[in-house]
Amino acid sequence: MIVANASLRILALFFGALALFVAGPGQAGQARPVQPYADPDREVMIPVEGGRVYVRINGDLASDAIPAIFLHGGPGGIHNGFAAMLGLASDRPVIMYDQLDSGRSDRPNDPANWRVERFVDTLETIRQTLGVDRWHIVGMSWGSAIALEYTARYSQHSASTVLGGTFISTPHWITDANLLIADLPEEMHPVLEACESDDPPSPEQCIAVFTMLYSRYYERVPSSEAARAYAARVGGNGPNPVIYRGMWGPSEFSSTGTLRTYDATHLLRDVDGTRILFLIGQYDSARIDTVQDFVRLAPGAELAVVPGGSHGFMSDRPLETEAILSGWLARNDIP
Repeated sequence: MIVANASLRILALFFGALALFVAGPGQAGQARPVQPYADPDREVMIPVEGGRVYVRINGDLASDAIPAIFLHGGPGGIHNGFAAMLGLASDRPVIMYDQLDSGRSDRPNDPANWRVERFVDTLETIRQTLGVDRWHIVGMSWGSAIALEYTARYSQHSASTVLGGTFISTPHWITDANLLIADLPEEMHPVLEACESDDPPSPEQCIAVFTMLYSRYYERVPSSEAARAYAARVGGNGPNPVIYRGMWGPSEFSSTGTLRTYDATHLLRDVDGTRILFLIGQYDSARIDTVQDFVRLAPGAELAVVPGGSHGFMSDRPLETEAILSGWLARNDIP
């Protein structure tokens, strides 16, 4: 596919700039873990509708422990951000994968595949292929939408569900995004609007305004040496701005793609709220006021906030995040 749209070229440039920002050297006073992340015990390419997806597993799926599977954001993100959670594999198998069109998975870039139900079907195909009966589902951002949809459809296979950096409704997300933008200096507003148009200004101007927003709400701490080493080791094609633009839009703050009217809040009444954890960062773009409203729609659900964390709280505060997840998963290791 040849992409000629000017704003998509800006988006691709920004994806690259953001990767450099998150992978940059640590700042003074922000020491990060340097212990290398564990290699997978098993890797497999699983055929799904539209192609094959890359799946990595740590731990023994034949054990009695209930596994946890991690669903990355985007659409078009990659599993790498979950590598800091591999310490959980000391208690249970940990499964991570790249969604179709992302990372090490096949990349057909066919819009016919960009349907929410197909992403949910892919998750069920992975479960069946790996021979897992029940698992904990940990979704992040867009992965939360897949996690909620899957749990509503396949509750018998869902031991618990974590809706991290909760995205389950585009109207709610855009309302919150407008509030975050309102906190920007007034002179930045027209620049942001222009950068999300089909006739954007220079890449430098757009990268500057996007970086200001993303560094506040998406990645407050540069990624660790371990994360940079993992990214270099794992390879793959990285994030995919084509599917991101097609399904979502020009940036996190504007939706023009197929998800622009998406809203799954009604599904919260179809799931067991006592098995639902909403998990956000203190400075998350998923605003706590909105997420608390979601919690009230799922009686019995819990809310946890990662101190100091942004939308990328697993990278910002990995030890705190792992501790929260470890406790939650252990409490829900029940039939």
